[in-house]
Amino acid sequence: VQLQASGGGLVQAGGSLRLSCAASGRTFNNYAMGWFRQAPGKEREFVGAINWSGGSTYYADFVKGRFTISRDNAKNTVFLQMNSLKPEDTAVYYCAARPTHPSKWYHDYDYWGQGTLVTVSS
Repeated sequence: VQLQASGGGLVQAGGSLRLSCAASGRTFNNYAMGWFRQAPGKEREFVGAINWSGGSTYYADFVKGRFTISRDNAKNTVFLQMNSLKPEDTAVYYCAARPTHPSKWYHDYDYWGQGTLVTVSS
């Protein structure tokens, strides 16, 4: 499956962005989807994940209550709504797919998008 992330940009602290990840190539609703991020000089970290149906979501503690993951299987797209953004949220955000249940471990994912840069100014 091919993944294309989009929606990143520059936003002020306290603002919002919605990232999208469009999938193609295989049956999208067979895959769990994850979002990860990587800040300069840091390791890639888990942000959140969603199961194939959208009925179950999982989040890193540092985004709970601020970020929301959703998916539209009819449009082969998963979303990451980010609210109350902080400068420490600045990173390249990646979407990823795996054909089973969601995971918080990046090495569990088989397919990755190219990443989209989110910059939050103070």
